[in-house]
Amino acid sequence: MPRHFLKVADLDREEILSLIEAAKASKGKQSGALSGKSLGLIFSKPSTRTRVSFTVAAHHLGGHCLFLSESELQLGRGETIEDTARILSGYLSGVVIRTFSQRDLEAFAAAASVPVINGLTDERHPCQALADLMTISELHADLSAVKLVYLGDGNNVAVSLMNICALVGAHVVICTPEDLACPDWALAEAKALAAASGATVETATDPEPAAAGADFLYTDVWFSMGQQKVPEKKIRLQPYQINERLLSLAKPSCRVMHCLPAHRGEEISAAVMDAPQSIVFKQAENRLHAQKELLRLLMGDAQA
Repeated sequence: MPRHFLKVADLDREEILSLIEAAKASKGKQSGALSGKSLGLIFSKPSTRTRVSFTVAAHHLGGHCLFLSESELQLGRGETIEDTARILSGYLSGVVIRTFSQRDLEAFAAAASVPVINGLTDERHPCQALADLMTISELHADLSAVKLVYLGDGNNVAVSLMNICALVGAHVVICTPEDLACPDWALAEAKALAAASGATVETATDPEPAAAGADFLYTDVWFSMGQQKVPEKKIRLQPYQINERLLSLAKPSCRVMHCLPAHRGEEISAAVMDAPQSIVFKQAENRLHAQKELLRLLMGDAQA
């Protein structure tokens, strides 16, 4: 049976930490781990980082990448998800899917006979969380001593970030308006992971006390792809913007993170985005390195 990566907890703590260390060690290096293998990218949402980073990662491992827009597949004409999964499993060595429904992703993976990777759904973004953890670990070797504060909408990025911090033992605070909090099921997942690792998972609604003493402040767009821009939501989230005022409440060594794309002047001020404390572009680059090791783990030859 193939191994899939549909959510953070599909890898255990030791696998994630080992993957992160391998990613840091293999920056700029190439291998033949995917020689003769093809990776399919099925996307129903636009992408910059996910598409390019996976394409380059496969190339660095000696593999080939094939982009497949969902609208150009027979899925767009009514072929079932399961039939498409079985057919593509006969052609490809692995598939990355970027789509809306987590349930559709899971149905595809259940029918596939090759590894399936979640490139983003409305519920989760585990590949982003791998790159986030890699970026954090480059600055803090002791993850148990890290306090990370996420501010904004309790979306898919917040869910996966919360879960990976809980899994490895970091202190994470998810600060959102009460009506925009992470779903109850996501918090329950994170609490269960934290119980095993010794992590601290907190929720908060007041940005200023939440930011106090933070090692990292993290945010994401207030309106995810496909969501209508509702003025009331923007007003509700305005106090959660990462700006100079909020950054001043964190540790002097605090770094600022954003999974990108950023809407400067909304969830993050332009001044903070470009400040020395910002590590958002390093974070984006690490998508390549973390995903390269993920592909090696799930699709690579053991001896490569």
